[in-house]
Amino acid sequence: LAATMWIQVRTMDGKETHRVDSLSKLTKVDDLRIKIMELFHVEPERQRLFYRGKQMEDGHTIFDYNVGLNDIVQLLVRQTMPPVSLPKDKEGELSDSDSGCGSGQSESDKSSTHGECEGQSAGTSAQVDLIDPGFGFYKINEFVDARDLNMGAWFEAKIVNVSKTPKSSEEGSMETDGEEEIRYHIKYEDYPENGVVQLSAKDVRPRARTVYQWHQLEQGMIVMVNYNPDEPKERGYWYDAQIQRKRETRTQREIFGKILLGDAGDSLNDCRIMFVNEIYKIEEPGNSDGSAAASDSPLKRSNGPECKHCKDDPKKNCRWCNCHICGVKQDPDKQLLCDECDMAFHTYCLNPPLTTIPDDEDWYCPECRNDASEVVLAGEKLKESKKKAKMASASSSSQRDWGKGMACVGRTKQCTIVPSNHYGPVPGVPVGTLWKFRVQVSESGVHRPHVAGIHGRSNDGAYSLVLAGGYEDDVDDGNEFTYTGSGGRDLSGNKRTAEQSCDQKLTNMNRALALNCNAPVNEKDGAEARDWKAGKPVRVVRSSKGRKHSRYCPEDGNRYDGIYKVVKYWPEKGKSGFLVWRYLLKRNDDEPAPWTRDGKERIKKLGLTMQYPEGYLEAVAAKEKEKENKNEEEMTETPTKGKRKRKSQTEEKRSPSKNTPKKIKVEAYKLTKEQKALIKEDELNKKLWDEAMASLSLGPVSFVFLQRFLNKVEEIFLCICCQEVVYQPVTTECQHNVCRECLQRSFKAEVYTCPACRHDLGKNYQMTVNKALQAILTQLFPGYSSGR
Repeated sequence: LAATMWIQVRTMDGKETHRVDSLSKLTKVDDLRIKIMELFHVEPERQRLFYRGKQMEDGHTIFDYNVGLNDIVQLLVRQTMPPVSLPKDKEGELSDSDSGCGSGQSESDKSSTHGECEGQSAGTSAQVDLIDPGFGFYKINEFVDARDLNMGAWFEAKIVNVSKTPKSSEEGSMETDGEEEIRYHIKYEDYPENGVVQLSAKDVRPRARTVYQWHQLEQGMIVMVNYNPDEPKERGYWYDAQIQRKRETRTQREIFGKILLGDAGDSLNDCRIMFVNEIYKIEEPGNSDGSAAASDSPLKRSNGPECKHCKDDPKKNCRWCNCHICGVKQDPDKQLLCDECDMAFHTYCLNPPLTTIPDDEDWYCPECRNDASEVVLAGEKLKESKKKAKMASASSSSQRDWGKGMACVGRTKQCTIVPSNHYGPVPGVPVGTLWKFRVQVSESGVHRPHVAGIHGRSNDGAYSLVLAGGYEDDVDDGNEFTYTGSGGRDLSGNKRTAEQSCDQKLTNMNRALALNCNAPVNEKDGAEARDWKAGKPVRVVRSSKGRKHSRYCPEDGNRYDGIYKVVKYWPEKGKSGFLVWRYLLKRNDDEPAPWTRDGKERIKKLGLTMQYPEGYLEAVAAKEKEKENKNEEEMTETPTKGKRKRKSQTEEKRSPSKNTPKKIKVEAYKLTKEQKALIKEDELNKKLWDEAMASLSLGPVSFVFLQRFLNKVEEIFLCICCQEVVYQPVTTECQHNVCRECLQRSFKAEVYTCPACRHDLGKNYQMTVNKALQAILTQLFPGYSSGR
């Protein structure tokens, strides 16, 4: 059964994910939108699809965007803004827009353009009258505090309009008027570029104006404080906080509280509030004494400096908040802002200098500017990469849909427990392990190339090879086989195999396999090992493609058959008449071969069964169900005799077999006494080891216990910096494990916090290697530290 491709589509908020089946690499984005509409109930015109930062446009295929098997495409749903409804008695007083240009303005102000009105700053505008919309707690032009929904912080704002929208079922706690919810249209005073933002009543409150004295602060009170989550000792933004404790000594006063982030997230516990003299009371709506409703803006609160480099010092040159070339804080009207890096540049500092401001809407500095011929504008066809332009499919006139097969997909994960140049077995992969596709063999680390038969380096040796019956000269006798080297074929035009057309040479992978023989390399006559067991080990995988030539190959999929050694290699003329290099390999593995009686028994005890890619069986089942539905539709149009026949075949297919094999007790993986002792010795990571050990008691699910355990250990002890199993691990005081070299690199960059949780380790932190953890990891993943 041919496999079809599938991907996952996830909404931007991550709340909804669906798998889209029956795709092909050649599926158009237009067709993908239709499938998404069936799953998410979102019209195609409201869908914005993103993959790896690129917006997917109609007319292109998912192959154009390099979307792989089981990859995630993000869905952003375009929102349709509800029309703003105003009371009839206020329609004549308010303007049509949310710009805040109401009847409180003079006639001369009304005659000004809409753009001029938008450009006015709420904090610097002339005194205006307050307009009562007739509902809600706040008036138009009133100064309030408004919450930023992304950060959870509060900012000074001004109300420019008030409206009503239909109330949703989930918003019962909001300020409502009957069956309608009241929405406040606000403008942030310090951020006019954000325009008008609509907020509900819970995100708007009267402007804070009362500062608490020290003696008024008590444990449990909810107040508004200034806090910087990234740099707690620096000034930041204004958040709600619950006071957890206060402490006063002879020299200082300290307050610790829980920062409340509102709808933006959870909370930050035990945060030290640095600015104890600037703690504001939270004003309640509806009991204003009139000061918050004044037309003049109240005293502005102090936020953190906009520039962290110069701290907004006007006397200090800064290339970050002013001209990126000279840093001089002058001529702001002659500065251009790069739309890519957001750096400012004086027109006269550029090379060549500009005499006038460009008329282009977007401007890019010399470092960010791209060649115009390489830029893909909105709606244009994607530029075809050089790699795809050379592929046979680029010029082929064939109508065959080649994009559904598993051979078209790339790796979805990579083996990190051993390096790519690892000799010998891969931990957790016993002899007899079976994979459906070659890409899975690559992901396991047993044989990394997708197509090539030999994996190695011409100056080092060969690490693995695949027996797939690709050469007519191959002879397989199980415990030993003769293998034909690579090369000597014309594989142009995207061909996988071809007839021998020239002599093979002892170069590249052929030379790599020769280096595994325990004898000096002889490029002319070959060589025979003095002691063949002393040669370098080669992992051997047999493919079902070789079944036509060898009875030792599996009937389906790809099977790991253990370690072999090169006995000898020599050149000879093959059946095609051209020179080929031949290799004799013998099995040298303590684990029994999978075709023997002992090997079959061991496979049953370990619970080894065919491994499929994630989601593959579901995709096949969906395709089979689609096929059955199609057959049932056809049956309604066929004669009764044919219908009975089809029905009996279907029932026969669905009925369970009488010869169903009995369940075999699977052998559980057990740690050695030495391994248990090392784990017990690693007291710093006791909690993590308990979590890993729990995976040994979950029971088999078509996989070996050892593999499940090693996967869990690899996941738990993954270095957050290099994304590999920790080497020379340093267990921090906050219970995280980091490679010593990665932590040293972090400290060299003057970052003295834990890379995992940002806990302050201190500049003089002693990086002591956890020797017990290193010892057990070396036992579980032998050779993983090679090259690190």
